[in-house]
Amino acid sequence: MIITALFYSSKFITELRRLPEDIIILATKKEQIFKDNPLHPSLRLHQLHGKLKGLWSVSITGAYRIIFERQNNGDILFVSIGKHDIYRNL
Repeated sequence: MIITALFYSSKFITELRRLPEDIIILATKKEQIFKDNPLHPSLRLHQLHGKLKGLWSVSITGAYRIIFERQNNGDILFVSIGKHDIYRNL
């Protein structure tokens, strides 16, 4: 997976601001790992299925995820961030 550019939805930014400080710090670290090596094992990258087909997920912690959309040109749009239950809100 090649990343050409990374973008953030307004929903993602709003959700990020509501997270605890320690999770924001971890999310920032995971974002850097994602930029450097999107296939790094610590991210537990996986494609979503069902109604979320076309979206991908990376893990911040055991409970927190970043959901993103991958464009054909290599652009990445971070769509949502939060606890595992964010899948239900997409």
